[in-house]
This record gives sequence, C-alpha cells and structure tokens, in this order.
Amino acid sequence: MSNMKVRFAPSPTGPFHIGGARSALFNWLLARKEEGQFVLRIEDTDLARSTRESEENIKAALKWLGMDWDEGIDVGGHNGPYRQTERLDIYQEITDRLIAEDKAYYCYCSQEELDEVRQAQMDKGETPKYNGHCQHLTAEQKAQYEAEGRKPTVRLRVPLNKTYAFDDMVRGHVSFDSNGVGDFVIVKSDGIPVYNYGVVVDDHTMGITHVIRAEEHLSNTPRQMAIYEALGWDIPVFGHISLILGKDYKKMSKRHGATSVDQYRQLGYLPDALVNFLALLGWAPEGEQELFSQEELIQQFSMDRVAKNPAVFDIDKLNWINFNYIKKLSDEELFKLCLPHLKEVGIAPDSLSPKDIEWLTLLCVTVRDHISYGAQIKEQVGLFMGDAVFLEEGHEAELKEVLKEETVPTVLAAFRAKLEAMDTVTPEDVKASIKAVMKETSLKGKPVFMPLRVALTGQMHGPDLNNIVTLLGKEKCLHRLDNVKLLLA
Repeated sequence: MSNMKVRFAPSPTGPFHIGGARSALFNWLLARKEEGQFVLRIEDTDLARSTRESEENIKAALKWLGMDWDEGIDVGGHNGPYRQTERLDIYQEITDRLIAEDKAYYCYCSQEELDEVRQAQMDKGETPKYNGHCQHLTAEQKAQYEAEGRKPTVRLRVPLNKTYAFDDMVRGHVSFDSNGVGDFVIVKSDGIPVYNYGVVVDDHTMGITHVIRAEEHLSNTPRQMAIYEALGWDIPVFGHISLILGKDYKKMSKRHGATSVDQYRQLGYLPDALVNFLALLGWAPEGEQELFSQEELIQQFSMDRVAKNPAVFDIDKLNWINFNYIKKLSDEELFKLCLPHLKEVGIAPDSLSPKDIEWLTLLCVTVRDHISYGAQIKEQVGLFMGDAVFLEEGHEAELKEVLKEETVPTVLAAFRAKLEAMDTVTPEDVKASIKAVMKETSLKGKPVFMPLRVALTGQMHGPDLNNIVTLLGKEKCLHRLDNVKLLLA
C-alpha cells in the first residue's frame, strides 16, 4: 500500500450535491488506484445549518454510489474524532501554541469597525484587508477591551512581501502575493475555527498527503499555506478540479434539473451509471471508450487527464449512459428499479401477489428499450390502463389512414376470433395467433402488424406487440378491437 492519503470533507448543510459527489469520486478513484487511503470526515462548524440528517444523507449517498472509506466517520481510525465540532480541544491546543509563539494574536475589533475600515479602503480603490489594528496590543489595551465585554477572534500573522506558490495537479504552477491576504481570522469569537484553519489542522493531524477539491477553494490555498508554514508543517499536494456547469454554461442549479445525488436515486438512475457519468465530468480517458465498470475507472483514472476547463453537466449524456446500464439488468433487477414508480401511478398494488409480480415484470421488460431511468416508466403505463384507446397526438390523420386500409377489417376480425378462442394469453400464444392470421389472410408483415398495433394502442410504433397483447389481456383487447370505429370518428 502506498502512503497516499486523500480525504473528502463535506459540510452537512443540505442534500448531497452532485458536485460534491464528483469531488468525492475523484479522491476515491485516486486512492483506490494508488492503493492509498480514503478518509471521510465531517466539517460541521456551521452550527446554524449543519444537521445529522444531512450527514446521514451524505453517507448513504456515498455508499449507494459504491464509495467506501478506510478511515473516518462510522469507520473510526487513529486520528479521530472525525467531526469538527468534536475536535475543538485539538484546535484550541494548536491555537494556544500559535499565540505563545506570537504567530497569531487576539483581535478585539467589532464587526462595525471592520466594516468601516473595509469601506474606506474600497473608497480609495484599495483591496480590502485587515488593517492590523490589534497586531500589537498592550496588556492594558486587552484588559480594557475585555472589560467592555468584547469577545476576541484570533488572527494569524501573515508575513509581508512573500509569495505563496505551489504546483497544482490540475492547474500547474500557481502563485499568490501575501500582501493581498492580510492577517485573517482563524478562530471566531465563539471559539469555533474558521474553515481555512480547521481544514489545515485536520489534514495535517490525519496525515493527508493530497488534497483534491473544487476550483472554488483555489483562493483559500494561500491562507492555508500560511497556516502550514506558521506551524512548520509539510504542505500537501493540491489539485483543484473545475466547476460543473449546466448546458447553458452557467453554474449548475435547480433550473438545470436535479442537483442532489438522492434525487437521481429516487428517479431510478443506477449508481454505477451515475458514477460512470460523474467520472467523465472533467476527466478524459484515453481512447473513445465511454462506458466503464468501476474497476476500469480505477485502473484508468489519473489526475493528469483532469481538465482545467469547466465540466458541462449534460443530462442527455447521463440518460444515454444509464440507458445502457438498464439494458444489462436482469428482469428481476429491472422490476425492482421500476416498482416504486409503478406504485406511484397506481398500476402496482401495495401488496403484490405472484401474478402481480409476473405481470409487472413483463411490463418492465416490454418497455425496457423505451426508458432511460426508472421514473420514465410512468410515461409508458398509460398504454395499459383503461379500456379506451387514444390516437397518438400529432399523428391522428396518419393513424386513421392505417385503419382505413381495405384489408384491415379482415385482419382485425381474424385476430379477434383467435384471441376469443384462447384460454390463456402469453406472448407465445399471441405470436402463434398472428402467424395464423397471416396464413388465413395471405398477408404478411406490415399489413397485419400495423393495424393491430394501431387498433390496440393508438400508436404506429412501440414495444413488442406480443407482449402488449399479453399485458392488456383478453378482455381489454377484445373491447378495444370492438371499438375501432371510435378511432375513425
């Protein structure tokens, strides 16, 4: 096993976003490829918004996607606790050290005072940053502020005229000027560490060697490097992956469709398909292959093929990938995927008999090639509900012409007679009956199949006709055949 150690550290402040899942996946794939370790920890210092419900949602989504972790929340390890709110004593100990070494200091400035300075700097056209008011307070000044009831923050002393530079795994050489940073807060007045401080302490104490995260964290890196250097710690290797945009090249939001992993699960997408799709959001494999097993992704993934440019979330591409995965499901797996959606539209009862399961499974198999994800089966079931047939909207004239063909009454009458004589209706029985109709009428192919399909479904194209007749059943088919004249009205 290599000494590579990566982590995923989400904030449990809402549904698990698809962008977070992509970040987690890139870390997980790299760890598995390099035989390193993948750590899951929770950054819950946003006390107002963090919930255990969101934490559970994140863990459940990762497990559903097939991502396990070697160390962290639930799993344990030698570097816990793995929730930031349970690590406050660790942060405090390190903060005390920074203050004792005069690398950090207490700041008593109120928010109003800071806002006033910031506005004045902006009015002068300057980049707003802390003006150093509390850098060198005397003991008397500190006592006076505390007597006024002011609760201090803790700021890091950031050296002037220093360049923070690093080689990013995705973006190449990156550098920042420390003069644009200023002394920044590392611990809030309530004793809670800010993100940039907590993440550095956690990454170091947990032995993280590579930090792969979203591009939006790139601007945080110089602050984090300043903390690493103040503490004399090794700086990990950074890699900042691009944002995910909608097809309109705007930041992905609800207007682009589902944004959380759980929404895709509920819609009936397959976890392996979603992982396949997420891997291709910003990573380009060698060659033209687009469908990958989990093992193939692990073998082929590399950070040097991760693009700098934003990744575009193309729902059509996801649907195509998921469609290909659905084709590989067993009949039983397909039934289980579609069942919640069949219940939703009332075609599947809450309590299923063996006969129900057989019928519903045939339904799923029949429409398999017409759905890209489980919930789409709801758009297919109308064909099998009710006795009435409605001509497909926009094609009424064309469909009526099919039924006006001279041989149609003979074909429908011959098939009706065969159907009425059946004791059971199976795809095999229907297939044999249609063959018999062809023999009796001396017609083959389209002149037989097309009027039967239109009379029974109101459509010229669709799933296997033998299965359709079986699913509709004898009585419903007879009723529809007897009412073909209504379609010509």
